Amino acid sequence: MAHEYKVMRSINTPDGGRCVDVFMRPDGSFGFDEFRRDVEDPSGWFPIGGHMGRIFNTEQEAFDQARASVSWFGVQTGQQ
Repeated sequence: MAHEYKVMRSINTPDGGRCVDVFMRPDGSFGFDEFRRDVEDPSGWFPIGGHMGRIFNTEQEAFDQARASVSWFGVQTGQQ
């Protein structure tokens, strides 16, 4: 993710292999995406969700859409 985005929430799977970040852009809008990392690859996190360009007015809207859009995340947070 670009450094100018401020991560507001980052929720990982129990095994630490995937996460969802809810972030705020410099213009004050919010978004989210799903990321993965491979233990054997020291490069770090890679976006895999394709949600980076979605725009929301509030952090809560972005979080709620992340729960609805990323299957494991909705299950983990008790929503589907």
